Amino acid sequence: MSISATNWQLGCGVSAAYEGSDRTFIEELFALHHAEIYAYIYRMVRDADVAADFAQDTFIKAYKAQNSLEDRAKARAWLYQIAHRVVLDEMRRRRIVRFVPWTGESHGAAPSAEHLALEMRLSGPLSRALARIPERQRAALLLAEVHDLTGLELAATLGVSHVAARALLTRARESLRQALADEKRQEKDREASIDAAFAEQVRLADSRRPADDDKTRAQR
Repeated sequence: MSISATNWQLGCGVSAAYEGSDRTFIEELFALHHAEIYAYIYRMVRDADVAADFAQDTFIKAYKAQNSLEDRAKARAWLYQIAHRVVLDEMRRRRIVRFVPWTGESHGAAPSAEHLALEMRLSGPLSRALARIPERQRAALLLAEVHDLTGLELAATLGVSHVAARALLTRARESLRQALADEKRQEKDREASIDAAFAEQVRLADSRRPADDDKTRAQR
């Protein structure tokens, strides 16, 4: 579920009264970036209706704060920064902890191991592993590995220095590796438990079979 430019304008009370240049700028941002902003939010909250609301809130805030954007060439990172704040604030308020992994394609020339992991169709283990990672680390991984934000864009989005953003991303990658390793171990334990339960059922069935055969012969 997403929203059209018309619905967005109605939702935030945009009218033809505001300056044409500002209107054109916001409409261009919406046309260019709404889909990816919505996708980022959806992957964080895993709810189409909530994601649509958060995306609309993002562009409402962007419209109201557009004078704070000093360099329009950096509008994409600025939008992600707003969306990031909306998501984290609302996630904390609503206690939304669900997460959906990315299964699409990257624009990067040499995807990292983390990027490849994020693209794997392991919805169960991967989503559980990502759920273990602190929300800022999950956001950093999504923004860098899925939405291809540069180091500077990531720093601006997270509201930290470039060095701090790189450090956060490094921690996030290590957290993901550890969480995936834990999930693999737990998956093996679950499989072993299922195999053991099945083996026990077979053993019990075999142990009852002679008695059942004797009873059948006696009835004959």
